[in-house]
Amino acid sequence: MTKTDSEQKIDYKVVEIRRVAKVTEGGKRLKIRAVVVVGNHQGRVGIGIAKGDDFSDAVSKAKKAAEKNMISVPIINGTVPYSVKAKIGAAEILIKPAKSGKGLVAGSAARNVLALAGYKDVSAKILGVTKNVLLNTFVTLKALSQYQDYDKKKYIKELLKGKKLVSQSESVDK
Repeated sequence: MTKTDSEQKIDYKVVEIRRVAKVTEGGKRLKIRAVVVVGNHQGRVGIGIAKGDDFSDAVSKAKKAAEKNMISVPIINGTVPYSVKAKIGAAEILIKPAKSGKGLVAGSAARNVLALAGYKDVSAKILGVTKNVLLNTFVTLKALSQYQDYDKKKYIKELLKGKKLVSQSESVDK
């Protein structure tokens, strides 16, 4: 379950495996659809979907797709910076920060995404009426993607307060 890159370790979790059929003139053509979540436990997470003729083929394609679609999210003391809500179709989720030591409290689809992103103390509630794992996984990633501009917003807020800051490009060079 682990892939080692040059400096980071990427774990993956198979969220859903489903047989799908395409009806053709000669009958039904069966394939396997895999939904995979990948993350490095340090603020990068992604989701991939792929179809293949067998289980291993579908999972490996989905892993590659997930690694291409990874996003970065901020982790502050093991939790999220602030509460967010996201909605896709019938799926809706609320993600809130939790106190240190509370743990990861979330439904199965959201738990996989949050754990692989590296969060330790987060409270999440799936508010939507659907039990579709694929949709709940995507809505969790959409909610986390709202945090992508957090560092920029924090930087601008501190500039407006008049604090002396090291620019982002200088901090990367050091």
